[in-house]
Amino acid sequence: MKTEDDARRMVVVDTNCLLRMLGRHSVYRPLWDAFLKERFVWCVSNEIMSEYEEILTQKASARAAYLFVQAFMRSPNVLRKDPYFRFHLIEQDPDDNKFVDCAIVAGADYIVSEDAHFRVLSTIPFPKVNVILLDDFLKDLGL
Repeated sequence: MKTEDDARRMVVVDTNCLLRMLGRHSVYRPLWDAFLKERFVWCVSNEIMSEYEEILTQKASARAAYLFVQAFMRSPNVLRKDPYFRFHLIEQDPDDNKFVDCAIVAGADYIVSEDAHFRVLSTIPFPKVNVILLDDFLKDLGL
């Protein structure tokens, strides 16, 4: 059931979680369907979109990745925010910082990730960045 708060929820989704949401028979497919129904705002940066396209090209094809990116970016519930400052909060895997920086500048409610490198964010008081797992995202959306 859609509520007024759903439209305001803003999230950043790491690439592995995106892939798990796209599978037709995935237990996480309802999250992708919720996005298509505009139940939340998906925050991205140019860096994130480049990674999505790169990984989708590897997993599917260049054409499929291109079509996905074009359709995704036309969605009314995609917020593009490119950070101009790098916070460098994740030292173990600096490539993950693109998601953190986007979440901060977009004012996202949380990052959806299963990646253990993001756990360090729970120990950093400022800037506060919340991270939830896919199962918790399902629950948060009432799916």
